[in-house]
Amino acid sequence: MRYRIEYLFFLLIRAIVQALPLKSAQRLGAFIGWLGYKLSPARREITYDNLKNAFKEKTDTEIKLITRGAFQNFGISFVELLWIPKLSDSEIRKLINAPNINLLIDSYKEGKGLILLSGHFGNWELCAFGGAFLSNIPFSIIVQTQNNRFVDEAINEHRCARGNRVVPMGMSVREVIKTLQNKGVVAIAPDQSGDRLGGVYIEFFGRKTATHQGPAMFALRSGAPLLMGFMIRKKDFTYDLIIEKIDLSDLDGATEENIAEATRRHLAMLEKYIRQYPDLWLWMHRRWKHTELL
Repeated sequence: MRYRIEYLFFLLIRAIVQALPLKSAQRLGAFIGWLGYKLSPARREITYDNLKNAFKEKTDTEIKLITRGAFQNFGISFVELLWIPKLSDSEIRKLINAPNINLLIDSYKEGKGLILLSGHFGNWELCAFGGAFLSNIPFSIIVQTQNNRFVDEAINEHRCARGNRVVPMGMSVREVIKTLQNKGVVAIAPDQSGDRLGGVYIEFFGRKTATHQGPAMFALRSGAPLLMGFMIRKKDFTYDLIIEKIDLSDLDGATEENIAEATRRHLAMLEKYIRQYPDLWLWMHRRWKHTELL
């Protein structure tokens, strides 16, 4: 019964959001994020602590402003996900500017499959949606299954509105291998905490923390190019989608050392963008729950 009530509430919010023009919906998302900031003291504290440890040079006021901005980014991103089915082709092109999308297209044409990483940065859902649309290449998106299956199915319909497919995290290893063998594109945001025992410990904002090594392993084993996409929101609520390539040309084979080095490289790239746009990352999760002393 609880899941059905949650689903009805989700449908109500979606109906309200989709009844608004996109810009108004985005402003509503910022307000929803601000409410979350005010009404979620536990998540606010996690966010504040993560930021305080990552940016020791920033003042308390600066940290609080970034904390609020991170909540607002999440609210905007959620509302935009709800609005995705209404986006026309011309609206997508107005919403997302991808100046170097040809890097993705040319990497795909190498015929080895492709791994596209992102973080929970900007609007990561639009990164996969927009990247696939603008390149005209469908993605297989690795996603975490929601506890509420009704909401999960509805959200996945939005993700797949333009031809992408979703792969539940529990089936990801088999499906990633299959997708790369079929020369397809795998999209994943592997920036949350890795397993305490199964992850590789990589420095991230000054602390060695457990990090998922799967993307690096798959790239080195398959020879698939490893790219990263960053969706940067501008003041007018439009986006720049920036594509970066992680150079693995000097790493020969999927050895333990090479996997760790490839992981370090893509994590360093993520940190670079977060440092430039700290309010665009999802600081609310316990990213550093498994750490080692440097």
